[in-house]
Amino acid sequence: MSEQLILTLDTGEVTIELMPEKAPNHVARIKELAEEGFYDGIKLHRVIDGFMAQMGCPKGTGTGGSSKPDLKAEFNDVSHQRGVCSMARAQNPDSANSQFFICFDDASFLDGQYTAWGKVVSGMEHVDAAQRGEPPADPTKIVTMRVAA
Repeated sequence: MSEQLILTLDTGEVTIELMPEKAPNHVARIKELAEEGFYDGIKLHRVIDGFMAQMGCPKGTGTGGSSKPDLKAEFNDVSHQRGVCSMARAQNPDSANSQFFICFDDASFLDGQYTAWGKVVSGMEHVDAAQRGEPPADPTKIVTMRVAA
């Protein structure tokens, strides 16, 4: 059975299937931060209709990360389509840390430039329900994020 994360947003529960075979270090980091409770209470700070919902910044601005070192890119052949979870990063390809995004729609122009590490298998409607904006006036929040038992 594949490993899954349960991302509970204040709009509902989202199940993400992890892809350790595609991005082992990124999956390990996401799981580690989730288990530490790092994501609990964090806002979805950048939500663009028809594109993606970004989260994982402790500052809520898109400028922060965890205290752990940045990750080397693990670009792979997973296309950025609806429900795909991928790491956000700065200009440097090896700058992913804690921020990630979930695609609303075809974002294949990102393929090979961002590390995809998972895919929403249920609850995508709860991501769709996230408040839009950069940042949203009343942002959707992560209640908890945990590795499924």
